[in-house]
Amino acid sequence: MNGVSGEMMGSKQITDGALMTGVYLILLLINVFVPFLGIVVFFTLPVPFILYSYRHGGKPGILMLFAAIILSLLVATIYSLPLTLLAGVGGLFIGISLYKQRTSYETLAIGSVGFLLGLVAVFLVTQLLFGVNWIDEINTMMDESFAMTEGMMETITGDNEATEEQIQALQEQFKQFPDIIPSLFAIMGLVMAFISQLLSYKIINRLDRAGLKFAKFRDFKLPTSILWYYFFGMIFTWINTDPHSTIYLAAINVFIVTGLLIALQGFAFIFYYTHVKKLSKAVPVLSIILTILLPTVLLYLVRILGIIDLGFSLRSRLKENKK
Repeated sequence: MNGVSGEMMGSKQITDGALMTGVYLILLLINVFVPFLGIVVFFTLPVPFILYSYRHGGKPGILMLFAAIILSLLVATIYSLPLTLLAGVGGLFIGISLYKQRTSYETLAIGSVGFLLGLVAVFLVTQLLFGVNWIDEINTMMDESFAMTEGMMETITGDNEATEEQIQALQEQFKQFPDIIPSLFAIMGLVMAFISQLLSYKIINRLDRAGLKFAKFRDFKLPTSILWYYFFGMIFTWINTDPHSTIYLAAINVFIVTGLLIALQGFAFIFYYTHVKKLSKAVPVLSIILTILLPTVLLYLVRILGIIDLGFSLRSRLKENKK
């Protein structure tokens, strides 16, 4: 009986693997050859990898990834390799996390790491195989954007002295852009993981009635250790101000990524406070909108709120006061 059961499981893995690989190849072809649908389909590319590794685990998922790489090279040319690496690695990380029944936010964190690794793989593959120097491309793009912005500012303001000062400040900001590429990769990985995980939840719930969903955002809580990374990053950016130093580049990227996570913690506390105090649901939504409109002031306040919530357990105090 065990042998028959094992054979059935093995045949199901092969069937599901062939089906999911076929679905991925169809989505890939749409993404590559249908421009208007390509952008929408792009975010669905990891879903077949998520579904398969969610059902069968890591080792079969890795085999599916290798099969998808080989077949995508045959069907959609070598230029599809970066897409397959990005979707496959990110999807595999999320699927394995779901297979191991991690929580929604643990899965999001693991998926973010997967997509970050996928982006790094794309960076290396395009540079090694296609000769694309991303640093030079980004610098060229920055120079073109800066020249366009400079021309617009001179036309709008008409004040040469004021414009010159603004242009110098803007130029300094443009120069820093290549230094924060790792942070941008991390943020892109987080966004892609969230969208892919949300889509896969919808599909898995419909197919398997699994009841998967994200926990309430108000319950989002980072480990306290994130504060140490944030403060160390901030301190090292003060100590070492050489923009070409490896330590400075590492510190500024750690500072940016942890700062973003702590800001999310601050927003989560606002949602939690609104829930406990039974305030209007418009309050947290309005706080997000105002922060987007006035980031230079409000983002720092939200981040401070996140630090206090993590460091002094504001939610526990609210619970005690409620009792």
